Amino acid sequence: MSTATLASSSLQQRISDAEWQARVRLAQAYHLAAKLRWTDHIYTHFSLRVPGDRPHFLINAYGQTFDEIQPETLVKIDIDGNIIDDPTGLGINPAGFVIHSAIHRARPDAHAVLHTHTAAGIGVSAQKGGLLMISQHSTRFHHRVAYHDYEGIALDLDEQQRIVEDLGSLNALILRNHGLLTAGGSIEEAFYNLYYLERACQAQLAAQSGGAELIILPDAVSEKAAQAFDNSIRNKKYQLHWDAYIRQLNRNAL
Repeated sequence: MSTATLASSSLQQRISDAEWQARVRLAQAYHLAAKLRWTDHIYTHFSLRVPGDRPHFLINAYGQTFDEIQPETLVKIDIDGNIIDDPTGLGINPAGFVIHSAIHRARPDAHAVLHTHTAAGIGVSAQKGGLLMISQHSTRFHHRVAYHDYEGIALDLDEQQRIVEDLGSLNALILRNHGLLTAGGSIEEAFYNLYYLERACQAQLAAQSGGAELIILPDAVSEKAAQAFDNSIRNKKYQLHWDAYIRQLNRNAL
């Protein structure tokens, strides 16, 4: 039996089944992001609240790439950033704690928080006009995306309150000159939100690269589409999206 298998078995025996399943789903999200090229080497973070009464959440160990993260290598920390369980001994990226813990603390409904530095996300985040209503994917966020101005690398705890205030009750945040962030009541919902936000940003940059005048969708049309997306969320259609991705991941079809 390999060392990795032994470590996995040992951890699984001393935690709840609910926590183990949370670890599995979060590791899958990291692997999907790696396959989709949403990574920035060892930087950026996905986090997931640990099921139970204690305010603990899981996040990646600082130094691991997304493709090598496993359920047993995820770090468990409390809401104040204290490490509860760190199987790798690598610790966590302080900037990741500042951003993610702020949202987990202020938003009990936000069980999952995903943050990326993709080229498309950074590109749109640097545009004064932000996300434009020019594609079906973008209408998912019609009046449903927030913005937070760049204040430097997120190491200042004072910034937490401003992040929370800017996000409000929404589940999508464009960090100006920085990247994208989505939240959700589950890893599946947050990933669905990130998929649509990333695709909307990719479509915007592609449309702008042609140099032609863009067609901005009317507010009424954008809102109609956004409400249809809202209904899909309420009906948990994101689960179909997630399950299909996991099947692709399992057969190495991405």
